[in-house]
Amino acid sequence: MEMKRSIKMLLILAAVFLLQGCWDKRELTDLALISALGVDKGENTKYEATFQVVNPISVTGGLQGGQGGDRPPITTITVPGNNLTEISRHASTSISRELYYSHTNLVVVDEDLAKDEGLVKILDILDRDTNFRTTSTIVIAHGAKAKDLIKALTPVDKIPANKINKTLQFTEQQLGEHFKTSIQDVLKCITSQSRYPVISSFKLTGIKKKAPKMESIQSTDPAAQIEANDLAVFKEGKLADWLEGQNARSVLWLRNKVRQSYLTIDLMNKKDSLTFDVIRQNTKVKAKLKNNQPAISVYVNMEGDVGETTVPVLLDDPKVLNEIEKKASDKLKKELQDAVKLVQQRKTDVLQFGDVVYRRYPEVWKKIEHQWADKYFPDLDVEITVNAYVRRTGLRSNPGNLKGS
Repeated sequence: MEMKRSIKMLLILAAVFLLQGCWDKRELTDLALISALGVDKGENTKYEATFQVVNPISVTGGLQGGQGGDRPPITTITVPGNNLTEISRHASTSISRELYYSHTNLVVVDEDLAKDEGLVKILDILDRDTNFRTTSTIVIAHGAKAKDLIKALTPVDKIPANKINKTLQFTEQQLGEHFKTSIQDVLKCITSQSRYPVISSFKLTGIKKKAPKMESIQSTDPAAQIEANDLAVFKEGKLADWLEGQNARSVLWLRNKVRQSYLTIDLMNKKDSLTFDVIRQNTKVKAKLKNNQPAISVYVNMEGDVGETTVPVLLDDPKVLNEIEKKASDKLKKELQDAVKLVQQRKTDVLQFGDVVYRRYPEVWKKIEHQWADKYFPDLDVEITVNAYVRRTGLRSNPGNLKGS
């Protein structure tokens, strides 16, 4: 009987403890959900941070795909300070809620700040904050302030931070000149053997003053747009160079970051008369020793479709398909070789060949590590092999049958 009473008392005490509320609970009405953070050089302080705060009512209400209602979907707050901790504390004087970073998926860094100070201090602070996700995307504001991008409204995606993330996601899949880089990726690269991270940048086009205004996105032709731009190259944690267009794509191709893209080749003595639509590719980079010196071999296998052609070629002829495959292979090989020469001249191992040598020959790397950037990488022997395969030619195998061909 005494045993049963003891068990009952233990159960009652357990229920009392379990029924108590969460000691660290936070009410949603007390939180300011930060979707993006922009960091600029300050005028009278070291930094100037801009917070992109979600307006929940404006986001959930209104017309689908538009900016319904009277309020914009976001509110921005700009706070000066000498470090991000100080800025975060002082932001409480401008907003009636606690800044909540768990939903932050974008960090924008000012181009000038990235050049002068670099990213190490900023990323160190963000990495230490237990509420901040290091999986957040980081981009560089090119030709504009970070706060200009943070404040700009976007017509299709209600939250501007989502617009930038989705743009990177789809241009990485379709074009291959940009890719998403997280804070975690940059920190990992900075501590690697090569230490040359590359980060996508964004620019603001059109009438910049109208970018934060609702009327800009209530038009079929917005007054200002946020667009993906060049790749920023970092050396020793600071912005050192830019890669654009074909060179940017080639660097990402050599790093096996390209998913899909396209190549234009010449057929029948007509320039860019056929498009080879790359549907999948795989790049492998291997290190070897050549005359007791490190060397690199690159192997690229890509598959693609005939996207379009402006000349009357017989696409059911194996000889024609072999010619297309050879010219596509030669075209990509030339582009990759040009990109390798460019980064070798600039002494920036954004291709991460140093990591490949380190993993394959750690003992050799120990001897050449400190001279890699200035001596070994610029003269590195890089052999590139590209194999292209045509998988589909489309529904029409004889474009010459088209009228006007």
